Amino acid sequence: MWSVEFWKSAGERALRTFAQVLLSLIVVGETGFMDVDWVQAGSVAGLAALASVLMSVVATGVGDKGSASLVRDR
Repeated sequence: MWSVEFWKSAGERALRTFAQVLLSLIVVGETGFMDVDWVQAGSVAGLAALASVLMSVVATGVGDKGSASLVRDR
């Protein structure tokens, strides 16, 4: 958890989660691009990204030491 590689991996996962949640809110809401409540959508996606970072931190005790992954690399 104290390496640059860990934070790169965790950041990538959080960014992907943010984008996936934001896209799902747009698609599921079936609204036009201009009708989206961007503040609310950004807030929900940001919370999901925070949850992703926290899961990466938790993963350091489960998967490979120093890795953001829950699985071990064998």
